[in-house]
Amino acid sequence: HRTPFCFGLHTAKQGFFCLFDDWDVYSFHINSTVTSRYATTVITSRVANRMDESKEIEFHVRLPKNAFISKFRIYLQIKNFTLKNKLQDTQQCVHLHKGFSCSLGRTLEEFKTSVTVAAHKKVTFELTYEELMKRTHGKYELQIHARPMQPVRDFKVDVHIHEEAGISFIDVKGGLSTKPLANAITKTHAWVYFYPTVYQQKMCDSCGDQGMNGDLVIVYDVNRDNGLGHIKKSDGYFVHHFAPSDLPRIRKNVIFVIDQSGSMYGRKIEQTRIALVHILNDLAEDDHFGLITFDDRISYWKRKLVQANSKNLESAKNFARNIQDRGSTDINEAVLQGARMLNEHNREGSASILILLTDGDPTSGVTNLEKIQSNVRQAIAGKFPLYCLGFGFDVNFNFLEKMSLQNNGVARRIYEDSDADLQLKGFYEEVATPLLTDVTMIYVGGTNLTQTNFSHYYNGSEIVVAGEITDNNIETFTPQVVAISSNRRIIFSNPNETVESTGTVSDDHIQRVWAYLTVKQLLEKELQLSGPEKEKVKKEAMELSLKYSFVTPLTSMVVTKPPGENTDVLHKPKEGETSQRWPSPGGQPNLAHLTPASGYSGQWVLSGEQIKPIQQHSPKIKDFKEGTLGKNSSKEKGKTIFG
Repeated sequence: HRTPFCFGLHTAKQGFFCLFDDWDVYSFHINSTVTSRYATTVITSRVANRMDESKEIEFHVRLPKNAFISKFRIYLQIKNFTLKNKLQDTQQCVHLHKGFSCSLGRTLEEFKTSVTVAAHKKVTFELTYEELMKRTHGKYELQIHARPMQPVRDFKVDVHIHEEAGISFIDVKGGLSTKPLANAITKTHAWVYFYPTVYQQKMCDSCGDQGMNGDLVIVYDVNRDNGLGHIKKSDGYFVHHFAPSDLPRIRKNVIFVIDQSGSMYGRKIEQTRIALVHILNDLAEDDHFGLITFDDRISYWKRKLVQANSKNLESAKNFARNIQDRGSTDINEAVLQGARMLNEHNREGSASILILLTDGDPTSGVTNLEKIQSNVRQAIAGKFPLYCLGFGFDVNFNFLEKMSLQNNGVARRIYEDSDADLQLKGFYEEVATPLLTDVTMIYVGGTNLTQTNFSHYYNGSEIVVAGEITDNNIETFTPQVVAISSNRRIIFSNPNETVESTGTVSDDHIQRVWAYLTVKQLLEKELQLSGPEKEKVKKEAMELSLKYSFVTPLTSMVVTKPPGENTDVLHKPKEGETSQRWPSPGGQPNLAHLTPASGYSGQWVLSGEQIKPIQQHSPKIKDFKEGTLGKNSSKEKGKTIFG
């Protein structure tokens, strides 16, 4: 624990001002710019060592799981040498000491490093990360976590939103938007800023002498038509946002496959019952549905799908309320039976969905994971998506994620918290209203496209495609969307409208959106493959990560420090990876920590603002005499810029 000195007049506005007895975070800024749903966030922390001796200064921040770190710099008052951040293949760093990785819950991961600062000197940390905003429930959410570790005199959060389509609404929520802190938030149509006083920084539910520790969540949506959507082009690249809403909902056929094995005992099975009853209440009368529960045996509410009329819903809710935990886990047979029921219920003009909820590994029937995935893929045969919900951390999430991706779905972890039933209901609401099926995005004159085929499009979501424009010829570039709405084929196109060419954003902005999406989708593809195909996709994703300076699950950032200090290696661990430490070999560097995500290994070197691959050797610290710093470093007023 660190003891602060406090002085000054106590006023309702400012309160006491405190300096900690060892180091002082005197400035902490978060600046986020959102352009066409792509957010670039820069966190800058300035710290002074107030002691008469050298002190280890820590930089410890949290960022969204969906983001890629793209730059990290340290500005340090020091002479005689420079530091370099490098990106390096984790496989070539096996001798490096790993620090720890820990799960920070549902949406955040953690970055932590430190550097020794001389007596009465200062250090500046600057971290940049990027993310493509995902639209769910009809809105985008930008999550900013503020945790400066002490009250800060100069604390600022600025969020600038640039959407040429126009912003339809904007709001601010999160733990830092309540109580006295709400008065520190100013919201305009496209700018939100948050400048709390030292006094206000102690007033939120999670605030105190250690300052703020919480989230600001900027919520907004854009104006949109119901045609082809928004297409932006810059420097030979394009990004297309497609989210029509003025469409009739498609009747759906949905089967819930629910794990009732012994491990679901207690709160998990209770919350599952509650969630199922709520979900059943939300079914439309023209929907058809079925319920399957399983342990080592399969139990059916009914062996065929039935209409969601009041009589059937009441019977199904009674069935759900009486689900009891028992037995082992036969995932294979349960999912196959759900697929069989949907395949037998071929209703014209409807959309079928299969949802699996489980909390553990298969322990009964077929237990070989690859065999189960093969069986399920063969049974579904691309006809409908499979969504897998993994309850808690005993489940093999990698297995569920791969099985979902192989069948045009996604996997989602359900956290064992008091609101688990709301998490289940919230996921269902994302897929509750299909508007289109068999969506094909067509781009004549386009190349190097991201994913262009989508089994379902749901109300409140958005389809995003990016790519290159062949020969940068806007005149021959023609976008079109073809899909099924209920039982009719529908085409979205604007033959008389030219694609918007933007001159208000940086030339590489749209290109970085393309790179971000491409890397994300290659990582998903790599998860599904094996052998030479897997290695080919992995290599492609790694090369793009290196080119665009993204810290991804295939790459690690090596933060090289002054002589005598450990080297930190930042990596992106697997989803759900818990805190762990490895014994440090004598004198070896430590792996810094970024947590958690789906993870694999990879390798880079970051030098200055450029990333270079390292083939064989670990990064080494080089000493530089004053005046002989490398070309990627710079000096300003006695400061050496690292990274």
